[in-house]
Amino acid sequence: MPEDVAAEYRIEDLAHHSGATVRTIRAYQDRGLLPRPERRGRSNVYGPAHLDRLHQIADLLDRGYTLASIKELLDAWDTGRGLGGVLGLVAEVQGPWTDEEGARISRAELERRFGGAPDEDALAEAVALGVLEPIPGEEDEFLVPSPQELSVAVELHAAGVPLSAISGHLREVRQQVEHIASRFLEFTTEHVFARFLENGPPTDSDATEAAALVRRLRPLAQQTIDAELARAMRLFATLHLRQHLLADGPPKAEEERTTVTLPAGTMRAVRRLVGPDDAAAFVHAATERELHNRALDAMTSNHARSWHVDQID
Repeated sequence: MPEDVAAEYRIEDLAHHSGATVRTIRAYQDRGLLPRPERRGRSNVYGPAHLDRLHQIADLLDRGYTLASIKELLDAWDTGRGLGGVLGLVAEVQGPWTDEEGARISRAELERRFGGAPDEDALAEAVALGVLEPIPGEEDEFLVPSPQELSVAVELHAAGVPLSAISGHLREVRQQVEHIASRFLEFTTEHVFARFLENGPPTDSDATEAAALVRRLRPLAQQTIDAELARAMRLFATLHLRQHLLADGPPKAEEERTTVTLPAGTMRAVRRLVGPDDAAAFVHAATERELHNRALDAMTSNHARSWHVDQID
């Protein structure tokens, strides 16, 4: 076919070149995602624009977009704005946020690194957490998205931490880190990216500029967490060590039980808050938390006074 003549496809040919099925192409047309073909006699004829649009839809689906959100995107950019910058922004945001590369590991190597005994429950938990990913067709081999995270688990287990405790700790840490990530994104959206979004979807040039900003800001979250974690670990590890090096050793739990009478109004308020069955447990937990907070405050105060005296000397 001469180069100046645009390619033309029947729907079966379009399906073959795009990787979509004929049924999918017709469904996209019905949803308004794909322009109608040109009618020639009794045949429908598709062109390069249809093939490009199918590739765009497939790319956005791979990035996790729903068909409804894809339609909104395509409708917005069909008004004259290109998709190139936007797809570049999507690729920048959804690309890897770490230089760490994944690795593969065999079931035998996993067992060796975790003490030599198979543990199917721990293996299933690791898969559920995404620490390991099954490889289709390879029953005895797994993908490790973060070898560093797996190495941490190996070291903790070697130090005597049960695998179930490691999994529970990871779930707790993940919740807190996801909250920090969410807050960082809210912060940067408000102060950096709001100008690209205030008038609806960004233009192609705005999306390109936003993608460049994502590349610049991407390391900042990691750097902030590294610095703050190092500061907090030094503070609390020092306090913890001092607590356990006191002359009398760590505080011992008292075996004696003492009955304390609380005002009737207080107990009524607690029962309304958590229900009668959990009222006693709630009071106990609240008391323990208050004692814990006061102990931390006291240790911090002692540390501050000690530091001040050292500075004077």
